[in-house]
Amino acid sequence: MKGERGSVTVEAALVIGAIVTVLLLAITAVAAAADHVRCLDAAAQAARLATRGDFAQAQAAAVRSAPNDATITIHTSGDTVAVTVNTNHPLFPTHVTAYAVLEPGVPP
Repeated sequence: MKGERGSVTVEAALVIGAIVTVLLLAITAVAAAADHVRCLDAAAQAARLATRGDFAQAQAAAVRSAPNDATITIHTSGDTVAVTVNTNHPLFPTHVTAYAVLEPGVPP
């Protein structure tokens, strides 16, 4: 029994380390999901505004809604507008594109 002294302490330290690792991974996953939703909302909102031909307001709305380090691109091709929002996080990069059709009478 003398050789087993401290084994509970070592086991507790290993379990605590594992719990902390799992919690950090869970927090990272929640942060990644939140950033993805923010990028999706920003792209959709900008695409809706761009369909009316107000590209400056669409860009501004996307900047307000997207994460701080996001890059926003608005591109028109024919009667379709595509809004792309990208983030370059090292652990969870996000790339979202929303498409919409321009309203009649709006020049591309």
